Amino acid sequence: MSDTERYSDIIHLPHHQSEKRPHMSNYDRAAQFSPFAALKGYEEQIDEAARYTYGQAELDESQKSAINEKLVYLSRHEGVRVGVTYFRKDEHKEGGAFVTLKGTVKKVDEVNRKLVFEDGTIVRFHELIEIELL
Repeated sequence: MSDTERYSDIIHLPHHQSEKRPHMSNYDRAAQFSPFAALKGYEEQIDEAARYTYGQAELDESQKSAINEKLVYLSRHEGVRVGVTYFRKDEHKEGGAFVTLKGTVKKVDEVNRKLVFEDGTIVRFHELIEIELL
């Protein structure tokens, strides 16, 4: 017995329309079955946990000395273009990332121990890994 034979008594009846409720549009009907985020923020937490951070590098005495010599040079010469690699601490988890920046040094602030670049970027002395004069 086929499906059309099994339901032959009701298959040609008119579609029921409620007299109390308005007809639902196809868009609203489809929205009932659309996916939703049962755990709000779960995907963001997974992405954050998967993001890798590094520990800050420990410099030996020769590296520290080389950075110090370049800082002394920069403090005596204005507007020098440099490339610096420094460690930027992560705001959300332990560790951070190594960042390379090329720019012109506006000021060497020896009191607050920081480099100030013309674009407003500030790099603290203790974050420096390498300075390259360009």
